[in-house]
Amino acid sequence: MRTACTQSFREARCNPISETLSSLTIGSLTLTPEFSPNVFEYEVTTSNATNKVSATGDKAATIKITVNDTEIDSGDTVTWDTGENEVVVKVTGDDGSNTYTVTVTAE
Repeated sequence: MRTACTQSFREARCNPISETLSSLTIGSLTLTPEFSPNVFEYEVTTSNATNKVSATGDKAATIKITVNDTEIDSGDTVTWDTGENEVVVKVTGDDGSNTYTVTVTAE
C-alpha cells in the first residue's frame, strides 16, 4: 500500500492515497450533474471551440486524462470535435482506481 507521509517535529503520520477527485472542470462550463467526488458520469454542452480541462485529487494520486483517446495533462486546452467528445479521468490511489467520464457535446 502506498501512502502519503508527512513528518513534523512531534509526529510522523501516513495517510492513504485517495482515488477520488476533489475537482473536475471543463473551462467555466457547468457539469450535469454538479461535480461530486462520488459521481462518475457527467455531461456538458458547449459552443466554444476550446476549453481548458482540469482535474485535481490527492497530491500523491496518479491522475490520467484522455480526450477522445488522446492523453493530455491537467490544465491543457482542448479543441473539441463537433458533436460528442469523451473526457476520461482515471484516478489511482491506495485502494484501486476510479474513472470519471464527461461527455462534452460541441455545437
